[in-house]
Amino acid sequence: MAAPASAAAAQPFPQRVRALAPGVGLCLLIALVAIWVRNLSGIAALNPVVVALIVGVAIRAAAGPLPAIKPGLAFAVRPLLRAAIVLLGLQVTLGQLWALGPGALVLAVVVVFATLPFTIWLGQAMGVDKALAQLIGTGTAICGASAIVAANQVARGREEDVTYALAVITLCGTVSLVIFPYLAEAMGMGARAYGLWAGAAIHEVVQAVGAAAAGGPEASQSGTVMKLARVFLLAPAVLALGWWVARGGGGEAGAVKAPVPWFAFGFLGLVVLGSTGLLPAAAGDASRAVVPILLAASVAALGLSTDLKALKARGAAPLALGVASTLFITLLALLGVALIG
Repeated sequence: MAAPASAAAAQPFPQRVRALAPGVGLCLLIALVAIWVRNLSGIAALNPVVVALIVGVAIRAAAGPLPAIKPGLAFAVRPLLRAAIVLLGLQVTLGQLWALGPGALVLAVVVVFATLPFTIWLGQAMGVDKALAQLIGTGTAICGASAIVAANQVARGREEDVTYALAVITLCGTVSLVIFPYLAEAMGMGARAYGLWAGAAIHEVVQAVGAAAAGGPEASQSGTVMKLARVFLLAPAVLALGWWVARGGGGEAGAVKAPVPWFAFGFLGLVVLGSTGLLPAAAGDASRAVVPILLAASVAALGLSTDLKALKARGAAPLALGVASTLFITLLALLGVALIG
């Protein structure tokens, strides 16, 4: 997909806009429809990113590859996505993270930087494609869909890898959203402890926040901030993954050198800037409105590029890896919450 984007970039600006417009326009339209479907349903946990992915895959399956939209799809998967990740930094402040306390901050770091390498190692043992294991590990460890599409900027997986990882993370996170409140009740967990557990273990932001809210206001607050702490670690984790891939990703000869994920520095820069209090509250509100559209548009582009036959060829092993990774982070987070009280 890089070739169409490069060709479009070499064109004069008006021609470049004309080349990108059909694909980008279709992706943005799908994103807006996905958000409309979520709002119309009233189901907060219905992630527009997942809806956009399903719509994109369905269009590709029905219409086949559409050459006219390929340059726009490449633009949506790269620059548009990177802009979304940078703007995501406006939704996290250093003050929010500090309010968690040192024990909870350590827990956030541990679950992220233990789950990711564990999933990659287990994926290798299970024979799962290396890039796909990296994407499942990143989505499980950090923040679901946005982490997967961000990590793919350095993992360089195929479109079907990203699609499969998104499907696995969505399934596992949704199951967690449903069962966590019942498990917490059975274990007699307090509100704050339950919120920290949900925020530290569940994949998507909306899934973690939704599960935490089931425990009441105190659980909702602690769960939301804990989840934001994991979101903050998106940039360091992508940088670490890029470094690992650049070194050969486990010793494979001839590995392609990973690009420097400059968007991660942009994310961190906006976190710091937003923490100064110099930006108006409207900046954070704008980020919360724009980022879902850009993320959904980027994932719609992935869906429009995905061949279902290639997706089916991945088999059941990646799904089993996602389940195992989810169990790992769930138990690790539970142990951590017990230790920090």
